[in-house]
Amino acid sequence: MSTVHAPVEMIAPPPFARDRMVHAWIGVKALSEAGDAVWTIALAWTAIQVASPAVAGLIVAAGTVPRAAILLFGGVMADRADARRVMMIFNVLRVCVLVAVTVWVLAGPPTVAVLLCAAVAFGVCDAFYEPSAGTIARQLVRAVDLPSYGAAAQTASRLGTMGGAAIGGVLVAHAGLAGSASANALTFTVVVAFIAIWLRPRFRLVRAEKESALRGIGRGFAHLGANPTTRTLVIALSGLNLAVGPAIGIGLALRAHAEGWGAQAVGLFEALLGLGAALGAVSVAKWRPRHEARAGFWALVVQGAGIVASGFGPAWSVAAAAFMIGATAGYASVLLSATFSATVDTAYLGRMGSLTRLGDDCLMPLAMAGFGALASVTALWVPFALFGGAMMALMILPLSTATFRSMSLRPEG
Repeated sequence: MSTVHAPVEMIAPPPFARDRMVHAWIGVKALSEAGDAVWTIALAWTAIQVASPAVAGLIVAAGTVPRAAILLFGGVMADRADARRVMMIFNVLRVCVLVAVTVWVLAGPPTVAVLLCAAVAFGVCDAFYEPSAGTIARQLVRAVDLPSYGAAAQTASRLGTMGGAAIGGVLVAHAGLAGSASANALTFTVVVAFIAIWLRPRFRLVRAEKESALRGIGRGFAHLGANPTTRTLVIALSGLNLAVGPAIGIGLALRAHAEGWGAQAVGLFEALLGLGAALGAVSVAKWRPRHEARAGFWALVVQGAGIVASGFGPAWSVAAAAFMIGATAGYASVLLSATFSATVDTAYLGRMGSLTRLGDDCLMPLAMAGFGALASVTALWVPFALFGGAMMALMILPLSTATFRSMSLRPEG
């Protein structure tokens, strides 16, 4: 059975149900997600107004390139530095970027150069912020409470994103890019204030030794090679979105177009995905399994079947499959994220988290293009079957491992 890496306790946390600081932090994070959704919609809408569709797509995607290039360096920083301080610094930088955009737009019309610079700057901030933010849960709650924390945090974040998206379209229509940037800057300011005044880690993580960044990255890969449990988790978590992302990102739209269901069907499918994901995450808090990893990986087997089912049948069956994909995604992500945080050596937690995120940034465009290429040269059900089958096959690796079948984050007895 894999070891649950227990950081040094500095302050005994209260039971999760009565942990006001953590509950407040989850609420602040949700507010920040709402602000990000407002900004994302404003950036995309403004890009469409000032540039061609191709250039607008480049602007929206511009942040992924620097994030992918720098993410591993952000992981090294997360394993060495104080996560709280890193999070404050890069949120302050985000506020500065948003204020600069607001001032520029108030002085003159937005330009492609300004939008590109803002997107790239956000990508750089994300590359350093996200690995450190990924370690903060392990510093706030006990390992046994990580699934409850994840369920509450993911549900709140999804609700924040949904609320921000609903507000974003109205805000950009009435207040433009300047108003949207100002709103997001305000949410980041609230995050910085909360981290500085109230957020206090209860557990001290083991820190990585000081060495060059490149050597630290190399040591992270060596750690991955020497630890089969961590390696399996990283491979499994890195490959998940590559299967489901193209199926829901372009596959559902292709099916609706081919069957003549209309754009409203795509909206319904997306809404059911979101609803399923929220309910799946919430269900962990109420019906938490004894063996979190095993339940999470089996849920992903069911998700793979849902992807396959999305390629067949009438609209109602595709809607049911979309809901199933969302529910299993929400359920599995909570359980497997908790397992990841609890079992990875805390001196490498930032770097391992960076590796799981790197798969999306580097390989997702290829996965999207591959799905579309298959759909254009074969029957439409073929890419759904191949991508869903690949996810189900990928789960054979962890489910055939005794460690994941028996692992539990709850204390013995």
